[in-house]
Amino acid sequence: MLYKFKSKVTGDVIMLQPNGERLLEIIGKRNASEPAAKGILLPGQMAQALAAIDDALAQEEAQRREAVTQAQKENLPPPRLEAVTLRQRALPLMDMMRQCEAVDEPIVWGV
Repeated sequence: MLYKFKSKVTGDVIMLQPNGERLLEIIGKRNASEPAAKGILLPGQMAQALAAIDDALAQEEAQRREAVTQAQKENLPPPRLEAVTLRQRALPLMDMMRQCEAVDEPIVWGV
């Protein structure tokens, strides 16, 4: 399944299911008992969603740095990390949120 985030202001942002679900969980629009096949992110919710994503990005980057530091301390080879970071996956959606928030337009998916 693909997630296709749409707005009247920007082009569509398309994500594979695991990536889309992870970002929806971060912004509070999905949980395990309530899948988010359809939804809407209102302009008033975008600042909070962007802050939640920023927090998740900072946490992931800290974990990556810690893993590398720990491996260096123990004279181990660097850990194998995901090639594509959460920041790289989230950036198109974050840009969409900023543009939509500026002109008071919602973002929808699954419609």
